[in-house]
Amino acid sequence: MGGREPLFILGPCVIESEASLWRVARKLKRIAAENSIQFVFKASYDKANRTSLKSFRGPGVEAGCALLAAVGAELGVPVTTDVHSPADAEIAGKYIDILQIPAFLCRQTDLILAAAGTGRVVNVKKGQFLAPWDLANIAEKIESAGHSRYFFTERGVSFGYNNLIADMRSLYWIREAGYHVIFDATHSVQRPGGAGSSTSGDGILAPVLARAAAAAGCDGIFIETHENPARALSDGPNQIPLAKLPALLRTLRILHEAVC
Repeated sequence: MGGREPLFILGPCVIESEASLWRVARKLKRIAAENSIQFVFKASYDKANRTSLKSFRGPGVEAGCALLAAVGAELGVPVTTDVHSPADAEIAGKYIDILQIPAFLCRQTDLILAAAGTGRVVNVKKGQFLAPWDLANIAEKIESAGHSRYFFTERGVSFGYNNLIADMRSLYWIREAGYHVIFDATHSVQRPGGAGSSTSGDGILAPVLARAAAAAGCDGIFIETHENPARALSDGPNQIPLAKLPALLRTLRILHEAVC
């Protein structure tokens, strides 16, 4: 991170099945090779913060992390997933290259210290309720554990009810503070709880915000993608169709190289 090449974090929102995970991962590996990009493969083993109790969550921490590790080992790519408790961080640390702290949990001291204590790279998603400069307090917690391998992800800030706004100034301020920052293009277009029992969103705007972030200047872009977002078991309204991803990645790489 931090050079002329942007880092892309790509994958489905959640592990829907073993077969679908392998299929998407292999397609992303091919897309990355054809377009000469570096990427980290992502998927969640448990969507612990779903709006509805009835919503699909995933296979669970041990099975999900083991599957992600197998994908990463076969395809030769780093893998990442989000952890929700210190116990989860300990398990995930045995398998996963980058441990992600969810935005809702970004100030949970015990979780942050547990993730840092694994020695794995830590990605903290900035809470929708935080200002960019508030991240210094989170960085202090991570560094107190003797850990320096971490970065932040900007994923929008609450803007009234059931809505988020992406402030591109945040990317500048986070980098000026000395931190690496990724922009999450797909979660930034969420409308949390906007569908009543689920989250809705404006997925058509995700490429727009991704291009804006690349032009503003950041270290990479986080994009959730699905073969058929309309049938996705989680966050379908926000995900970018896999078929549309290659052209977007090429554009983002050009923009990044122009401003880095």
